[in-house]
Amino acid sequence: MIFAANFKTNHTRSSTKLYLDALSQKIAAKKSEDQVYIFPPATALDHYKGDFTLGAQNAYPTQNGAFTGEIGLDQLEEFDIKTILIGHSERRELMGESQEKVAEKFDFFKAQGFEIIYCIGEPLEVREQGDESVNIYLLEQFEGIDTAYEKLIIAYEPIWAIGTGRSATMEEIVSTHKALRKAVACPLLYGGSANPDNIKEIAAIENVDGVLVGSASLDAEKFASMILS
Repeated sequence: MIFAANFKTNHTRSSTKLYLDALSQKIAAKKSEDQVYIFPPATALDHYKGDFTLGAQNAYPTQNGAFTGEIGLDQLEEFDIKTILIGHSERRELMGESQEKVAEKFDFFKAQGFEIIYCIGEPLEVREQGDESVNIYLLEQFEGIDTAYEKLIIAYEPIWAIGTGRSATMEEIVSTHKALRKAVACPLLYGGSANPDNIKEIAAIENVDGVLVGSASLDAEKFASMILS
């Protein structure tokens, strides 16, 4: 299983260090095949030691340059970062990233050999139209994306379930991941209010290879309990 923690705009460098020190101790007994990814905010990127992979929530597709407020390869290379989230719904919705821009980022970081967790998801109005509409909407988010890239992980996050405390039903997760599996062979993560209470049920679903966790990952003890469940 893959357990990925997206801190979003939470934690500082000092609190991230304390978090990772605590998490490393708690997950020492995890299954050897389980993988843990941590995505802190850019200001908390640093050299940390532990049985986890550190990644960037976002970066601009450039080595460096005149891109105010962004970070590029120079900043990521300083901390040996080779993993990145691309396409998260909050970047698409709040930051206005188009599919064209998302695909541009994907191509750039693919060329740099990054491991990419690529996020897709649908809004509530699409979900209410039924499975067929959901599947069409999700597959459109693969436009310009090399789904055969060997370092690709896909995270399915129903937008209406992110940070709301409402997870998709097990039936919705089953049907959506089954449809995605027909389209791609890479690992598939579920995101959208995954937490210690529902992790066992979600992890048992066929075609779910892990979870991308938001608010439930902010506490090291809670996240560790999910990993060790």
